Amino acid sequence: MSEFPPLRNDLLLRAARGERTERAPVWIMRQAGRYLPEFRALRADHGFFEICRTPELATEITLQPIRRYSGLIDASIIFSDILVIPQAMGMEVLMNPGPSFPDPLNTPADVAKLHQKVDVDKELGYVFKAITRTRLALKGEVPLIGFCGAPWTLFAYMIEGGGSKTFTKAKTWLFKYPEESKALLLRVADVCVDFLVGQVKAGAQLLQVFDSWAGELSPHDFTLFSLSTLKHISKGVHEQLSKQGISPVPMTLFAKGANYALDNLAKESGYDVLGLDWCIEPSVARKIVDGKVALQGNMDPNVLYGGRDAIEDAVKQMCAEFQRGTYGQAGAWIANLGHGITPGVDPEDVRWFFECIHKYSAT
Repeated sequence: MSEFPPLRNDLLLRAARGERTERAPVWIMRQAGRYLPEFRALRADHGFFEICRTPELATEITLQPIRRYSGLIDASIIFSDILVIPQAMGMEVLMNPGPSFPDPLNTPADVAKLHQKVDVDKELGYVFKAITRTRLALKGEVPLIGFCGAPWTLFAYMIEGGGSKTFTKAKTWLFKYPEESKALLLRVADVCVDFLVGQVKAGAQLLQVFDSWAGELSPHDFTLFSLSTLKHISKGVHEQLSKQGISPVPMTLFAKGANYALDNLAKESGYDVLGLDWCIEPSVARKIVDGKVALQGNMDPNVLYGGRDAIEDAVKQMCAEFQRGTYGQAGAWIANLGHGITPGVDPEDVRWFFECIHKYSAT
């Protein structure tokens, strides 16, 4: 959009489109968060969702890692949360410290409590304002990523009432009420589409969909309940942007734990980039996707606790794995962790991770 400063580092966008890059662009999931002392200082005076809903605060936190690691990091991701969608649909979500739903959906009859129609401009306009504000504040240093949670992951939170080790309640819905589950998943997917389109209109330059609980489903159930909604989102975003005369942006799907689905996701999901967790070798993933998509990942976040030598060794190995085969059109990749960074990591060890990526991913 012409009102934004010109982008000075387009490495991420080129890699996401499958283009040859001089090195792998790098960013990390949850890079604006609790491992940073500047985040903890701001968080001490503000509630989590208060920050999400206050564009000035969300922008400040989004910029914190960009300032700290300027020249080393190739993307920013707007500070928000995947659970703003259930909130927009009419559910209360608390953060104490993890997510909690005081009134979860217990039976399909409870779906009547949700808003029949969600006006994302009204309910989630604060995210759009934060994105526009952040794009301007970045001054073109790096691209800005927008995101949402995937329908299955959001569905699980809405029914479980928080995180879960067994997902018994959410899976009971899938197996006992399959048609009602599909209907709710589709409703969530429709909100995701509108939300992501709104983020692009506000200034997001790449979109990522987080299916954090994808690996809790069997391959059959992932195909039946999750894949169709993920495809619905990618198709819907592209169609809406096209109808409004807006250029498409690259889209990334991170279906954690669903490495069994990489082939199908590469062939038919409609995403430009597939994120990998640390439970698959990048060279194996390369063979599976066969150049149809770019890849992102995938170092185990806990390596960041292992010291500089361990970090360097892991990065060196990861880069070598990603670089096997043709680099460029059939092998573009984005360096990242295999999941979000955890709170106890030393920020200087994160700096070392970035420095090692710059060193070992160069072509």
